[in-house]
Amino acid sequence: MVNLLTGPKGSGKTQQMIERANEAVKTCEGNVFFIKKSHRDTYSLSFNIRAICMDDYDVITNTDEYLGFIYGMLSADHDIKAIFIDGILKHADITLENIPSFIETLKKISKENDVDFYVSISATNEQLGNVNFEDCTLLN
Repeated sequence: MVNLLTGPKGSGKTQQMIERANEAVKTCEGNVFFIKKSHRDTYSLSFNIRAICMDDYDVITNTDEYLGFIYGMLSADHDIKAIFIDGILKHADITLENIPSFIETLKKISKENDVDFYVSISATNEQLGNVNFEDCTLLN
């Protein structure tokens, strides 16, 4: 399942994502990962959550490399059950134009690997008009 948390910049999405991740790790029967752009707010996450800061992986510069990174994580750890991606439009070259295909690929990865994705996007649902919300859950 792909869960989307949308809203304008500064609307509290990061804090909601952190709270959801901290709750998920309590009940999840597997590993929880939290991907973010920088090290900011990392200490707000539960110690049991694997935090990944993409600033540490500056060689990942486009959507294909980013998706390859996710596939690599899943191939190395078959116990991953939830991946939180905070502020996706700040990562690699992911934009409003290519976010529909990115989300479609996440849906495919989710089904193939039995992993739930939680993605925050600094955009309104209207700005995401080209996104197919079928098989997605809107968290707001």
